[in-house]
Amino acid sequence: MKCNLTDDGWGVSLILRGPGLGKGVVNDALISQLDVFPTICDYLGIEHPKWLQGKSFLPVLRGNVLEIHDEIFAEVNYHAAYEPKRAVRTSRWKYIKRFGDKKTPVLPNCDDSPSKDLWLQAGWGQQQVTQESLYDLLFDPTEHDNLAGTPAHDATLQEMRERLHRWMVSTQDPLLLGSVAAPPGAVVNDPDGISPNEPVKPA
Repeated sequence: MKCNLTDDGWGVSLILRGPGLGKGVVNDALISQLDVFPTICDYLGIEHPKWLQGKSFLPVLRGNVLEIHDEIFAEVNYHAAYEPKRAVRTSRWKYIKRFGDKKTPVLPNCDDSPSKDLWLQAGWGQQQVTQESLYDLLFDPTEHDNLAGTPAHDATLQEMRERLHRWMVSTQDPLLLGSVAAPPGAVVNDPDGISPNEPVKPA
């Protein structure tokens, strides 16, 4: 699921242990992997390098605050093939946006398996993929009920769009200027292919 921006794709369990940290404490605060390095620095009393990104969540671990973020972000550009997506998540809402012209599944980004064979036989490759998704994580934690396009949620959808756009601008996301180039020397699958085991081509 790591090529997907639902929580089962980019949610990762984080387990910490050490002197001064509570035992057996479960916390649902919004944390990014970018926050791990500054947290370790603060825990050990080490000065943050000037280039360091992220925010220390030591105050969350010590029970001083409930959250350090109002929102966190995730992105995908390449897996086996190019499939650009961006997402923003708050404590309640998740917004996912697909970019590019492809309107059907990028099949090479799903590993070959009997399940995939069954899906292909049932016409998965011709199904239309959703370009925007909005999920209410309070009532729909498994992200199955897409509320984008539902008039009652238009204001929330617009707010989440704006959150995502601000982040893309602030991080100078190259996707704002068009397709994102793969790293030099990388090889990729054809997005219109079927299997990641098909011949690759230089990106």
